[in-house]
Amino acid sequence: MIFIVLNAEPIIKHKGVNMGEVIRVLVVDDSAYVRKVVKQILSRSPFIEVVGTARDGVEALEMVETLKPDVITLDLIMPNLDGVGFLKKQMSKKPIPVVILSIASDTSELALRALDAGAIDFVQKPTALATERIFEISEEIIEKVKMASKVPMKQVMPYIEKKEIPQPVAIKDKAENADIVVIGISTGGPQALKFLISQLPGDFPVPVAIVIHMPVGYTEAFANKLNEVSALTVKEAKEGDVLERGIVLVAPAGRHMTFLRRPDGVVVAHLDLRPFDTLHKPSVDVMFRSAAEVFKNRVLGVVMTGMGSDGKEGAAWIKSQGGKILTEAEESCIVYGMPRSVYEAGLSDEVYRLEKMAEGIIKNI
Repeated sequence: MIFIVLNAEPIIKHKGVNMGEVIRVLVVDDSAYVRKVVKQILSRSPFIEVVGTARDGVEALEMVETLKPDVITLDLIMPNLDGVGFLKKQMSKKPIPVVILSIASDTSELALRALDAGAIDFVQKPTALATERIFEISEEIIEKVKMASKVPMKQVMPYIEKKEIPQPVAIKDKAENADIVVIGISTGGPQALKFLISQLPGDFPVPVAIVIHMPVGYTEAFANKLNEVSALTVKEAKEGDVLERGIVLVAPAGRHMTFLRRPDGVVVAHLDLRPFDTLHKPSVDVMFRSAAEVFKNRVLGVVMTGMGSDGKEGAAWIKSQGGKILTEAEESCIVYGMPRSVYEAGLSDEVYRLEKMAEGIIKNI
């Protein structure tokens, strides 16, 4: 996307963000090359100013005090004080939106710990940093910095500071009004899902399928983390996995998850690169549409925190078949984008804050 500014300084609405003010960014990375390139990338936007760069977490803590940035981009593996250590110290002093820049093959576990410590989102760095490949993710870095600048940290911190895992919600009414729960979520998703999935009881009567927007290399580790706090079995989906009660399947990054009903009536997960023309892979829209086609009116769709509108088209498919849609309330969303798009299209049947979403799901199944 190209912006042309003539003479005046207009206030431009960019994907729901009021870009009338310049976003002050601190870039933290132990690689001088990456610091230079990320600064160049961010400086391409007239709405972003890189106010400083730091080599490690110790230097970053000092620079935050003096520069007071609006957003920080953060490497994870650094000497003296790594990214997770920096996050814990900074969030305890003054919460600031942080976007992680990491290499999935080396830091997927660290990235999940960083999200637990308060990071808003992350971008996967190319492994070949000696080349110009990092410029391929220029737009993604810029968009996520812009998004992070508008995140209300007061809505992030309660779930970061909560040390106890929520207790599962009891099921009182055994009537089953759905055969599957499908959840679409993006920015803020790791924190929200950790809270939600831990509240679903062991006798939850239907399978759950989740699409979360994550880079390739993260979803298996993330599913394993969810499994640690869940009374259900949570796993990254594999081709042919049976959808049955007690199972939560997380779509693997890089492939769409759809559903196939076998001749014996059993429904299994199908993973595919197609369709190729979706903004996200996996796509919430693709999974929701497949659920509607296979399960008809027996689908409960849930759209939660996230940037953009993935899930709106899929929600329409679920509604067209007689299924129901729940959306997360703006008050608890880290980014009120995906739920907003569904709600404003008139597709949401009920709205719940995150802490009440499990109760809403159970009520509707």
